[in-house]
Amino acid sequence: MKNRITTIAVVLFCVFFAGFAMAEDRKGPEIGKKAPDFTLPDAAGAEHTLSDFEGKYVVLEWLNHDCPFVVKHYATGNMQMLQEKYRDQGVVWLSIISSAPGKQGHLEPDEAKKVTREKQARPTAVLLDPEGTVGRAYDARVTPHMYIIDPDGMLRYMGAIDDRPTANHADVEGARNFVSEALDLLLEGRDVEVTSHQPYGCTVKY
Repeated sequence: MKNRITTIAVVLFCVFFAGFAMAEDRKGPEIGKKAPDFTLPDAAGAEHTLSDFEGKYVVLEWLNHDCPFVVKHYATGNMQMLQEKYRDQGVVWLSIISSAPGKQGHLEPDEAKKVTREKQARPTAVLLDPEGTVGRAYDARVTPHMYIIDPDGMLRYMGAIDDRPTANHADVEGARNFVSEALDLLLEGRDVEVTSHQPYGCTVKY
C-alpha cells in the first residue's frame, strides 16, 4: 500500500512538473514589448524580415486553409476584406503557415500561391514556416491566431480575431472584431482597448 501511494505521488509530481515545463516552454511575446524578429520565405521564394517593416503596422495571421475556423473567415470574404482594407491604409499583412510537412494545412510554395489566388486573398505575403520556428517563437496555438505589431516593433494585440469562437459562417456578421477594432484605434493614434483575447480555432499542426 505504501509503495502504491509513493508511486502515485511520483506520477502526480511528474505530471505537475511536465505541465509546468510545458507552460514555461510556451511562453511567447508580451504586449507592450518588442515582437520577436524573424525572417521567412514567401510562396514566391522571396525572404521577408519583420524588422524591415519598422515604421509600419504589421498584422501576423496564422493560417491553415483546411481549418473550419479559417474557412469561416475566408468563405465569407471577411479575412480578404480586412486584408484589403488595412493594406490600403499602409498596414503590412503577413499570413504565416506553420503546419509541418504531412500535416493538415501544410502547403508547398506552388500550392500556397494557387490557394491564395483561388481564395482571392489579399495579404502582403504568405510566409512559409514548415519547421514551426516562428510559430513557436510567437506561441501561435491556433488558426487563426492574430498579432498586431506597431511601427516601433512593439506588440500591441494578440489573440482571437473576434468574439465568436465558432466555425459558423453566420457568426461573422455582428461579431466584435478585435483586430479591426485595434487597428482602427491605432491608426487614429489612440490606445488599444482590448490588447489580448483567448484565441480560438484549430491547433497549429507543428
